[in-house]
Amino acid sequence: MDTKQPKPRRRWKHAVTALAAALLAAAFVGLVLPFAFPLPPGLASAPVASPVLLDRHGAPFRHLTSGDFTRSAPVSLSEIPARLVDCTLAAEDKRFFSHHGIDTLATARSATDFLRNRRVVSGASTITQQLAKISAPPAPRNLASKFREAMTARRLEMTWEKDRILEAYFARLDYGNLRISPTEAARFYFQKPLADLSLGEAALLAGLPQAPSWLNPIRHPERAKTRRRAVLERLERTGKYSETEIALAREEPLRLRPLRETKAAPWLNRSPGSGARSTLDLSLQTDIQRIVREETAKLKESNLRHAAVVVIDNATGDILAMVSSADWDDPRGGQLHGAMTPRSPGSALKPFTYLLSFRHLGHLPCTIIADIPTPLRTAQGLQLPQNYDRRYRGPVTIRHALACSLNVPALRELDALGGPGKLRDFLQSLGISTLGASATEYGLGLTLGNAPVRLLELTNAYAAIARRGVSLPTRLFMDQEIPAGKKLIDTTHCWLIADILADQAARAPGFSTGGPLDLPFPCAVKTGTSSDFRDNWCVGFTPEFTIGIWAGNFENRPMKNISGVSGAGPIFHRSLVRAHRDTPPTWFARPEGGEIVETDTRTGKRLAPGAYPKFSVTEWLPPGTGIPGAAPSDYDESGRAKLPPLYADWFKSNQNQRRHELALEPTGANAIPLEILRPRDQSTLLLDPEIPGSGAVLKLLTNFPEHTVWSCKTLAIEGGTAKLTPGTHTLTATDTRDGKEQRVTITVKRL
Repeated sequence: MDTKQPKPRRRWKHAVTALAAALLAAAFVGLVLPFAFPLPPGLASAPVASPVLLDRHGAPFRHLTSGDFTRSAPVSLSEIPARLVDCTLAAEDKRFFSHHGIDTLATARSATDFLRNRRVVSGASTITQQLAKISAPPAPRNLASKFREAMTARRLEMTWEKDRILEAYFARLDYGNLRISPTEAARFYFQKPLADLSLGEAALLAGLPQAPSWLNPIRHPERAKTRRRAVLERLERTGKYSETEIALAREEPLRLRPLRETKAAPWLNRSPGSGARSTLDLSLQTDIQRIVREETAKLKESNLRHAAVVVIDNATGDILAMVSSADWDDPRGGQLHGAMTPRSPGSALKPFTYLLSFRHLGHLPCTIIADIPTPLRTAQGLQLPQNYDRRYRGPVTIRHALACSLNVPALRELDALGGPGKLRDFLQSLGISTLGASATEYGLGLTLGNAPVRLLELTNAYAAIARRGVSLPTRLFMDQEIPAGKKLIDTTHCWLIADILADQAARAPGFSTGGPLDLPFPCAVKTGTSSDFRDNWCVGFTPEFTIGIWAGNFENRPMKNISGVSGAGPIFHRSLVRAHRDTPPTWFARPEGGEIVETDTRTGKRLAPGAYPKFSVTEWLPPGTGIPGAAPSDYDESGRAKLPPLYADWFKSNQNQRRHELALEPTGANAIPLEILRPRDQSTLLLDPEIPGSGAVLKLLTNFPEHTVWSCKTLAIEGGTAKLTPGTHTLTATDTRDGKEQRVTITVKRL
């Protein structure tokens, strides 16, 4: 049977057809199909640098992390040194500038190696494919993913220039230790800019992206050096570098300088955005952090572990420095923010009580207040407050009482103001946000600091005094608008308080001279110590700066007899001196007008020139104010100042150490009327059968118990004690000095 063979021409046509079909298929796959694959979302926009926090002068002091906890600093390709580009191409894709997204030679070699070894021996991904991979969401490592990356790479090569692809690749490259981009890698591993990298350092960095954790040069230096040698061998084969350069780079010692992030203001870990300028002064911040470390270390044996500092620029409200704790790494609360944690301020609130007494009572620094045992009614019952040293001094001026931080005069002054309500409202108007809705929960003890406050807010309240009564909110970032200030305090009253708080002579009886409160320039300063020595405070100002210090323990353990002077005082002294290192200190000009007079510190009255020089103090009286002049009847024959009967009990007690300068007025009208302190009028008392005696014994009390006679028609009274029975009773207290009577009515019930 005759079988016809295909003609040669027909075979040729079939071959041409097959070839054309193959070319069309290849063209479709290489030129058309890639556009069916969208670019990864990570390439939709250029990567942004992780936020860098700048100080007020533009100096970077904190590289913050991005949302994925990495740090990145992308740069243009022109800023990446050629040696690093060459090393990276040698390590990852030596034919980058000749292929079109897929390296067919490398792919063929990789496939052959896989078939021969039954495992992946060498990779074939080009830099463009790697860019497609790291820019896309995580996907399973299979053939479908590889095909998608290849198609995406082809699309990139057809739409982007090579330099753009390479720049995008470097911007997203992971060098380990959460460092993305070569800029961050050079900063972290070598603490140097990219331009200063040696060839050996460039080769080391170029090798890390292959396996950043496995090749981590900090944990695995030998692995990293082995990888560096491999990169240099590939680089040598390119012929771009001489044998000598390669040899020197190969023998270059591995000198890592792992970056330890600056501890400047570690509490500030958030930023509005990259390049945000804070109001902090980096130099001042680091110096004050060092001061805090040094001073707290000196008092470690006294159980003082932590301290916080706030430095405010008075003109703007800018926070120039803020220290949150002495040791950020201390496991016992080191990462708590001492400047923002409410603590008891102790006597640091007293100046605000006296500001109110200037405003509402018309008092002056020379006004006399009685520093004598004074029972005070509080929500918890009657209390007998004491001064820090448990002494009572008799008549004292406001200047002396505030400068020496006496408790009893401050309590009496707040009582004269009508209680704690005015002080609570005043403090709130100045930005103290931690006070409760009701002032009664603090009572008169508010002036002694029994309410918690934040150091930042209290320091800014003092800054309002330094601004002559203008209150401004604090500012932490330079792009925050500086609002118009609110005038809350009279300028004259601010000057009077500043003058008292800067008076070293007035402070001397309570605080030894030459201590941390005495600075080489005028400065208003006030300390505070909470009960049981749990908190130390020192707050003060010059016209330029206000500085507040808190010292103590975050776990609330008491210190060992450390007061605000010895604990917070040294930090305040050194911090204010440092703040004024480049800013010469000034002082407040005295308000215009008024007059300067000599006053008697025992009576608060005006003295004739040269009279009683031992007790004479020069005071400035604001315009529109005046004080009475001293008269001969104010003194006895030996020149001692006469005291009214209010001081009788104190004068006769062993607390009186001023008999050489004071005398008790033997006669005269009662300056202070008799007042019933216990029980309160219209109060209801309950007899509890579970209490021994049913609680039927009530001790009666007035402000002058030695001049009081009690009586009641319905109750038995012995001395100052009444035996209670159910019913309504009226008790009468008779003042033996003038026979005047005071009455209260009480109701007694059984439970």
